[in-house]
Amino acid sequence: MTTERAAHIDELVRVAVGQTSARDAIIHQSWVRCVSEHKLDPLVLRDAHIVTSGRLREHRDAMDEFLHTARFGVEMLYRQIAGLGYVLLLTDARGITVDFIGDPTFNNTLRRAGLYLGADWNEPHAGTCAVGTCIATEEALTVHQSDHFDATHIPLTCTAAPVFDPSGKLAAVLDISALRSPEPKASQFLALQLVKSFAHKIENANLLNRFRQEWIIKLSGSAEFADVDPDYVMAVDSNGRIIGFNNRARQLLARELAKRPDLRLRADGFSVSDIFECTIDDLPRFAHSRPTGQRTLRLANSGATLFAQTLPPPNKLVAPASSRSESALPTPLRNLFRGDPAMHHVVTRAAKLINTQMGLLITGETGTGKEHLTKALHSVSARAGRPFVAVNCAALPESLIESELFGHEAGAFTGAAAKGKKGLVLEADGGTLFLDEIGDMPISSQTRLLRVLAEREVTPVGRTRPVPLNVRVIAATHRDLVALVRAGQFREDLYFRLNGAVLALPPLRQRTDIEWLIDQSLHRLSTEHNANYALTASARSALLKYQWPGNIRELINALDHGCALSNDGTIDLVDLPDRIAHPLGEEISGKPVRGGAATSRQADALLAALRNNRWNVSQVARERGVDRSTIHRQILRFGITMPKDLT
Repeated sequence: MTTERAAHIDELVRVAVGQTSARDAIIHQSWVRCVSEHKLDPLVLRDAHIVTSGRLREHRDAMDEFLHTARFGVEMLYRQIAGLGYVLLLTDARGITVDFIGDPTFNNTLRRAGLYLGADWNEPHAGTCAVGTCIATEEALTVHQSDHFDATHIPLTCTAAPVFDPSGKLAAVLDISALRSPEPKASQFLALQLVKSFAHKIENANLLNRFRQEWIIKLSGSAEFADVDPDYVMAVDSNGRIIGFNNRARQLLARELAKRPDLRLRADGFSVSDIFECTIDDLPRFAHSRPTGQRTLRLANSGATLFAQTLPPPNKLVAPASSRSESALPTPLRNLFRGDPAMHHVVTRAAKLINTQMGLLITGETGTGKEHLTKALHSVSARAGRPFVAVNCAALPESLIESELFGHEAGAFTGAAAKGKKGLVLEADGGTLFLDEIGDMPISSQTRLLRVLAEREVTPVGRTRPVPLNVRVIAATHRDLVALVRAGQFREDLYFRLNGAVLALPPLRQRTDIEWLIDQSLHRLSTEHNANYALTASARSALLKYQWPGNIRELINALDHGCALSNDGTIDLVDLPDRIAHPLGEEISGKPVRGGAATSRQADALLAALRNNRWNVSQVARERGVDRSTIHRQILRFGITMPKDLT
């Protein structure tokens, strides 16, 4: 045991037996709790506890909506501290780390220190620490180096602030920590102010998101900041009752109600007029359109004056039935399906996420239309008109993927482009980056991508200064990313960064609108080829009965095949691929599928020519004066297969 650890344990033992300490009061009290309440032994050094992936998902799912709201604030805070050696943790109210951003280069070290996704920082388990003690006291604090109860954590400095929900209950803890820091605790003063500020911003965003259908009152002691950064935010229902507030507003209300037990004990809560010298009918006069100086509001009990801004609720009119159906969706999204319940659920959910900054993961079998959905979302978003860049992660050579994605400077490596390369990520700047088959991206590239997503900047190969990035990232995969995470083939932190929301597309065989899809695809092909294609009853029946393992992509290819082989635009059963026309695998060894007398004569003649030339397609084409491709199309059209004695 090191001298430093031994001295730390001696100090803990002295506090445990009732001696005073030079530590901050909040630290001293936590040490006493650790011994008397949590029964922690100062002599025991505990390894960081990381919960299983299954438990982590449970904790994340329990606060799914909050995480979506908090994500932007978390990333914004990390951009403020990136490069200073800090990692960022967001834990739930039980101390489990549900979001994490740090330098992926030091992942193993961070994981051992407990500064990682899934780490349990509850005080009864970890002892005095920023997250655990913040949960216990509901106060922002810094636990610096030897302030930690467990001597294992002496090298760390951790600063945390509580985040409360609109009812005043603890929702989360925001923490920034570092493996090393200057010795004076005062070195973390700015870190504490920064964490408190962003915890406040996340609280406000969560409140505004939760009560977007109600009156919102923003209040500040400063006229200059009343509109842009209010101290107090409250939600008020149509009856004038205060139904939600941020933590500063909660403290304000507590002070105002301290001498009014009649209000504090009232079952139905309290109203605007109980707190302010106004009623709900007065709220419109504090609208943003009026000068700030004319928007002063007095507190009824203390008489203090604050500057106010009110946001009215949207008109609560009952929407007509049509607006609750597909017709309410933006046209590009509505054109992805027609009446299928599963697709309606996916697309309706997607429509709510059009302009959010959260990561979006689209899952589904190959060919289900993941890129089509992404393009539709881009086309109706605020980024429409900006670049849409699609990257097939499975198609990029592993040796080139970094320079292709992130770009490179001129001469950065052997074979680098003479003028350098911008990279696909920067090509998408301002727009949408679609990462298809993300499950096939190599681990090394996943690390770089994680840093880009967290810091919103990219450093091309060979460049020393990063380039700021403004891009919406949508990823897609047909693989089970959870299974890949368990197998160590996909980064867990990247998975949680990408799946802010998950949209699962159904396979074509489960969709109820397949006939509509067939007609839409046929109409598009007719337009492209300036023709008028139609299906015979037998061809349509075969298409509807087929199971479509390749999904929509296979359907389009099958119709394209039928168009190419059709007579006068009429697609018959014999014009479809054999696997669809004969799904049970019947073999037509050297015998054509017959369609009418003329078709039969043409097929018999071609079959005879092929047999005479020992199935030499080039020779048959020369004899007939046509291209080889023409013979191949006729073979497909007539359903002719090579006899087994010639294969």
